[in-house]
Amino acid sequence: MRVRTVSERENYLRALGFRHPEWIPITFGMTPAVWAKYGARLEEIVLRHPLIFGEYERGSFRSREARLFARENEYVRDDWGCLWRNLQAGMLGQVVGHPLADWRALDPFRPPDPREQMDWRKLKEQTEEKRCRGLLTRGTYEMTQGGFFDRLQFLRGLENLLVDLVTEPPQLGSLIEMVLEYNMAYIRLWLEIGVDQMCFHGDLGTQKGLLISPATFRKHLKPAYREMFSACRRAGAHVWYSSDGCLLEIVDDLIECGVTLHDPQVRANTLEGIARAYKGRLCALVDIDEQMLPFCSPQDIHDQIGEVVRMLGAPEGGLMIYAEPSHDVPLENIEALCAAWEEFA
Repeated sequence: MRVRTVSERENYLRALGFRHPEWIPITFGMTPAVWAKYGARLEEIVLRHPLIFGEYERGSFRSREARLFARENEYVRDDWGCLWRNLQAGMLGQVVGHPLADWRALDPFRPPDPREQMDWRKLKEQTEEKRCRGLLTRGTYEMTQGGFFDRLQFLRGLENLLVDLVTEPPQLGSLIEMVLEYNMAYIRLWLEIGVDQMCFHGDLGTQKGLLISPATFRKHLKPAYREMFSACRRAGAHVWYSSDGCLLEIVDDLIECGVTLHDPQVRANTLEGIARAYKGRLCALVDIDEQMLPFCSPQDIHDQIGEVVRMLGAPEGGLMIYAEPSHDVPLENIEALCAAWEEFA
């Protein structure tokens, strides 16, 4: 890990494509709430681990805040008219106001224009600059753009949507078509820039299985996923589909749709389940047991990451590590995540 002969971008793409990466990539995320709690002490950890966090300017943590990571008990309305409420500062809130909770609002409803949501010229410049520096380029997902199952439930409300998927009201097809049409326009704008990877999100799983049956997924959601993801693959972009929960029942479907990276959670899927469904078939960005992080010891973290690498690692690749400690995780455990990756990667 002290000497690299390929760029971060090239190594990541090798891991995705089962082309013998030099090291196991890691994605390490921290919400504004973590920075707000630990501040300069967390920054010292970041500065000690440049292989994980890359170029980092001391003091920049003070400006790390996003629109939907709002202040405590603040309400924010996104570009689709969905009303978000944040109960805790620095953490992503939830949608409490669903503009299409009543189907009568569907006919006059108009989605936003993705061309007006972002500065695409600036994004193209930033993407080209990253590529020149040997960094991976991504079409990013944000809560106001790019989701599918997420956006359906934000518009209708989760309970309403789950009932819709079973009762199949005539408006459901129109809703799915509207969100898919928006998403395809959004995706094309990123693909025109020429990114290495497109990122998508949609939490379809619970701790034990899917929120809906595999048959319902295949009937109502899979056709849209296939259209979105295959467009990315035709353009030469990898597809990262991020979904929490247990998705073991539809891993084959994800592969068929064009997914090249998924982030299975250890607790929901088990290492044995991940090895059986993913190894050698779909690159797994293994999300270590986040629920244990506030309570376990640094040794427990070391042991779990070692076990992940032993069970899922292979010289040809197909494995990455994902960690996103929350604000209730002790600093020593955040440091342990970094140290364990550096040891085993």
